Amino acid sequence: KGGDPFVFGRGGEEALTLRAAQIPFEVVPGVTAGVGASAYAGIPVTHRGLASAVALITGHEDPGKDETAIDWHALAAFPGTLVLYMGVRRLPQIASALIAAGRPGSEPAAVVEGGTLPAQRSVTATLETIAETVRREQIRAPSITVIGAVAELADELSWLPPRPLAGRSVAVTRARAQVSELARRLRALGAEVREAPVIRTHELPGPPLDPIGYDLICLTSANGVEGLFRRLRQGGRDARALAGARVAAIGPGTARALEAHGIDADVVPEKFVAEALAEALADVPVKRALVARARDAREVLPDALRARGAQVDVLELYETTPEPLSEPALMAARSADYITFTSASSVRFFLQAAGGEAQLSPQTRIVSIGPVTSETLRTHSLDPHIEAQRHDIEGMIAALLADVAPPAP
Repeated sequence: KGGDPFVFGRGGEEALTLRAAQIPFEVVPGVTAGVGASAYAGIPVTHRGLASAVALITGHEDPGKDETAIDWHALAAFPGTLVLYMGVRRLPQIASALIAAGRPGSEPAAVVEGGTLPAQRSVTATLETIAETVRREQIRAPSITVIGAVAELADELSWLPPRPLAGRSVAVTRARAQVSELARRLRALGAEVREAPVIRTHELPGPPLDPIGYDLICLTSANGVEGLFRRLRQGGRDARALAGARVAAIGPGTARALEAHGIDADVVPEKFVAEALAEALADVPVKRALVARARDAREVLPDALRARGAQVDVLELYETTPEPLSEPALMAARSADYITFTSASSVRFFLQAAGGEAQLSPQTRIVSIGPVTSETLRTHSLDPHIEAQRHDIEGMIAALLADVAPPAP
């Protein structure tokens, strides 16, 4: 939380202990919070004409000390910016000590909470009023306090736009390998992301794939795309082997995975479910089709193609299995403002990880990616509060944003 291990981070103590034990170590320097969080809030700790020096001070000394090691009179007279770490709880005493020692009560001050994190926020006031402002706005640790003329630049230099999900927590139950993109998008919108991956994806073994003879190849997930190309490579083939077939993708995520391998999907339905893909293929002539998918997936698409007289081969490329959740991760997910489910299996596996009962907080809102996932939720007596109109990650994010948006006048 401090940014640099050697600035109020006990890095020196740890390094000395390692050296005494003759254990080799490496020091990785970072950007200390007093500089990084201040800059992220639009406050330069030094500025021509305002401050040519900066002091970094702990606001939380060892409670076992008999007396303080901080010289408040020296700090009151310091000709520059004061940056206090870990002092938000003691801010009334700190401000009083500085003013009593001669620091002007009218001097600008700012407190930055959660600097550089999605829920960052800051308040500005004077040294005399900053403690009351922090109390009123319920600013919490981790926070840094900036005292000096540069704090007045915060409003003018603030560059971080308001983020619509700031102050909200979102639990993500996707497979660990797929969490990162959704988490990144949510954090960019200000959300506190609570990762609770309940699915693990396993590649299924199988022979090399020779796609010659198929006039239609259907892919129902990005995982399926990766599995398909693994099987092609096993036989020494690549994207060129698909040149003789139409390629259909269940949604834009699957289509993007294909694009990464040099393939533009010929068919992508408007709704991203198997029923819509079957409907989108209604006018596409097909004699022999390959459906690449997960093990135990629904039979909607193969059955629809067979009903039209096509020969259909189902290629199961991967399977999903439960991922155990730690108790802290489970508790964090249960208490989040929102919990997201991106597949029917994520619902089943979350409940399995939870011991059969979701036990969500009454305030937690359930977000479903689409109708199939929603139906699974209802089967387990969980009514989704939000269902994405577009059944992909973009649609889920749009649904979240719509839910937090203030009502139209």
